[in-house]
Amino acid sequence: LLKVLSHIDSILQSPRAPPLIYRRNKGPVQSSIKENGQECGFEHLPLTIEMWADQLMALKDLHRSLRKLSLELMPWHTADPQDNRESIRVEDLQFTVDAILEEIENKEKNTQTPSLPTLFAIVSHFQKLFDVSSLNGVYPRMNEVYTKLGEMTNAMRNLHELLQLDNSVPPTVVVDTVGKLCDVINENVTEQVQQLLGTQDIHSIINKLEEHEYFFPPFQALIQDLLCLLEISNLDDILPTVRNLK
Repeated sequence: LLKVLSHIDSILQSPRAPPLIYRRNKGPVQSSIKENGQECGFEHLPLTIEMWADQLMALKDLHRSLRKLSLELMPWHTADPQDNRESIRVEDLQFTVDAILEEIENKEKNTQTPSLPTLFAIVSHFQKLFDVSSLNGVYPRMNEVYTKLGEMTNAMRNLHELLQLDNSVPPTVVVDTVGKLCDVINENVTEQVQQLLGTQDIHSIINKLEEHEYFFPPFQALIQDLLCLLEISNLDDILPTVRNLK
C-alpha cells in the first residue's frame, strides 16, 4: 500500500500534473507509516483524487453539452457511437469545439452571398422605387436610371466649376446659387429695358407698349404701300425716290 501511495504521490507532484487545490501541509513525503497509526504523509491524496474524480465527471457533462450545441449548429452530423463511452478525453472536447468554430466561420463567409429571398426583396424594392411593373422592365429601367444619374452628375460637376464652388457643396447650395444669379440677371434686364424706354415706371412701360401696338400696324401698312407704289424693295430707297419725283 505504501508503494502504491508513493507512486500516486509522485504523479501528483510531477510537472505534468495540474495545479493542486489541496496542498500538503508537510515537508518531503514520508517513506514509512508512523507506528501509532497517525499521519503517514499521504493525507492529501484522498482529497486530490476526489477532486480529480469530480473533474472527470464534469468533463462528461461538458462533452454532452458540446454535443448538443454541435447538433444544433450542424444537425447533419450524426452522433458518434463513441459518445456514450465511459472515458472522455480532452482531445474529444477540443475536436468538437474546433468543428463548431469551423462551422461558424463558414456561415460568416456564406452570409456575404445574399440568399434568394434577399435578392427577390431587392428586386421588388427597386420595382416600387422606380415604378417597374414587370421583371422584364427592371434592366431597361436600371440602364435609364444609370444614364440619368450620369447626366445629372456631369451637370452638377459643370455647375460646380462654373460657379466656382467646391465639389463637396451639396446640390441645394448649387440650386440656391443659380437662383440668386437668375435674380441678378432679371434685375439687370429690367433696368436695361427701363433705360431703353426712357422710363422708370412700369405703368409708363405698359403705355408705351400699347402705343407701339396701336401705331406700328398702320405705319407698317403705309410703308408696304409706298414700296409697291415706288416699285422699290429697300426701305432706305423711299426718300431718294420721292425726291426724284419732285
